[in-house]
Amino acid sequence: MNKPLILVVEDDPSVKNLMTTTLKAHGYRYLAAVSGEAAILEASSHNPDIVLLDLGLPDMDGIEVIKKIRTWSSMPIIVISARCEDTDKIEALDAGADDYLTKPFSVEELLARLRATQRRLAMLQQAVSGEAAVFVNGRLRVDYAAGCVFLGEEELHLTPIEYKLLCLLAKNTGKVLTHTFITRSIWGSSWDNDIASLRVFMATLRRKIEKEPGAPQYIQTHIGVGYRMLKAE
Repeated sequence: MNKPLILVVEDDPSVKNLMTTTLKAHGYRYLAAVSGEAAILEASSHNPDIVLLDLGLPDMDGIEVIKKIRTWSSMPIIVISARCEDTDKIEALDAGADDYLTKPFSVEELLARLRATQRRLAMLQQAVSGEAAVFVNGRLRVDYAAGCVFLGEEELHLTPIEYKLLCLLAKNTGKVLTHTFITRSIWGSSWDNDIASLRVFMATLRRKIEKEPGAPQYIQTHIGVGYRMLKAE
């Protein structure tokens, strides 16, 4: 697997040097930016495969960078931030981030997240070329080739992770998927933070596809175990 091009967006010199040195040591290609405007310029000019994004930038909040990039690209964005409150994570993920890593972080976890993101990219490319183009379940429809989700005639606006979760469940309709299986499939690991993020994403996904989240038609919770895509009538 070819090493992707990584855009590192970090204004703290010591953290930026740690990340770029790590990337270089493991054969990754990388670009670096120390401000939001520079990050947007680099992203639009070089179309990196993955973005590592700090939220506390000198000229704008990293959330705004995510929103701007999401207007024209679905490139994976991994937030790396000292902000550790659930509200901060939810805001970043809802804005379109694919993953969230809290500072201080280990080099091993950073590399694991990058590998997981690479695997997801490869899987998505294979899914587009090798599977049925459309999944239909009741009024729910997933167009894999277009990356679009519809409920009846209404197109739903899902975050990248919500879409990946829905696709994973759809491809395993009727099967109970454990928390560990889901988090490893989506994030490549099963850290406590991943399981906490999973619960947040499942709640937001349900609000978008279920008329009554308390009486789910599509996604069923198996308490303490995981989730299952139901076959809708």
